[in-house]
Amino acid sequence: MSTTALVICGALGRDVKDIITRRGWDVDVYGVSALLHLYPSRIVDELREKLRELRPRYEKLVVVYGECGTTGKLEAVLEETGAVRLRGPHCYEMYAGEGRFKEVSETRPGTFFLTDWLVRNFDRAVIKGLGLDRDPELKPMLFGNYEAVLYLRQVPNPRLAEKAGEIAAYLGLPLEIEDVGLGELEERLAALVEGADPPTRPAAGLPGERGGETPASESGGIYLRG
Repeated sequence: MSTTALVICGALGRDVKDIITRRGWDVDVYGVSALLHLYPSRIVDELREKLRELRPRYEKLVVVYGECGTTGKLEAVLEETGAVRLRGPHCYEMYAGEGRFKEVSETRPGTFFLTDWLVRNFDRAVIKGLGLDRDPELKPMLFGNYEAVLYLRQVPNPRLAEKAGEIAAYLGLPLEIEDVGLGELEERLAALVEGADPPTRPAAGLPGERGGETPASESGGIYLRG
């Protein structure tokens, strides 16, 4: 039986499982729905319950989440359960890399980010998740301050590129695609699984960090700013 458990956000599931397979890690994986990002406090509640359940069975608990709009509340859960968390505010920063994300946030603060997961799940996670299918008049209120869409692409895929174009058209915004692969996700995760644990708290002052319980809050998957 493995002595390490990874509790992972569904938005990172496919990539994390690829990393595990490629590196041959002996770990057990437990998933948490990415749709909880619509209400960040639910992330805290879900992870607290999961980590308390797993703590007696594992020596190391690794939470594969960013801060994800939990306004510091997740850190108390980590301390309580002796778990460690991936460094970073959310998956967009992990995929883009700290420097690149900071650059985009500072020079183009009206950027809406996409990842492979969010492109695949945009209808379910954003349109239905935020109720835009029922109340389309909410779209200008939620997206009115955005100026462009930046697709942080993990793997080139013509079908996903076409879908990203449809999303940008739906939002009425220009689209840019940037091939980032896994960005800094793998090295940050490897540092936790294989070696010394880096700091779990995101660097102070990273652009775009806000708290909030409304459906238009942060995510590792659904990150609405403005």
